[in-house]
Amino acid sequence: MPRDTNGLGDIFGGWLMSHADIAGAVLAMRRAAGRVVTVSVHEFQFLQPVLVGDVVACYCEVERVGRTSLTVSVEVFSERQSGAESVKVATARITYVAIDDQRRPRPVPPVA
Repeated sequence: MPRDTNGLGDIFGGWLMSHADIAGAVLAMRRAAGRVVTVSVHEFQFLQPVLVGDVVACYCEVERVGRTSLTVSVEVFSERQSGAESVKVATARITYVAIDDQRRPRPVPPVA
C-alpha cells in the first residue's frame, strides 16, 4: 500500500522487519507450545529492495533453544512482479521468550 512505501516506491524496511518478526514468532510459538514475546533482534540485514507488487515469503528455522528462549533465523524472499525471479531480500536473527498467562517467562518444553 502507498503508506508502506518510501519516496522511491520501495517498501519501508520497518514493514519488512515487522513481517519477519511475525513469521519468526509463528515458528517460536509452535516450538514453545504457547505464547512468546520478542526480546531481541540480533541482526537484520537488508540485501535487496522489496518493490510494490512483489510477493514476499519468509522462511524460518529454530537456531537455538534455551531454558525459556528461542532464537529463530529468518530468510525473506521477494518474488518480483513478473513471477520469473525470486530474490533473497533480507535475513534476520530474532530471540523470543516463552511466557505464561501472567506474562512471566516459562520453560520451553523439550522436543517430544
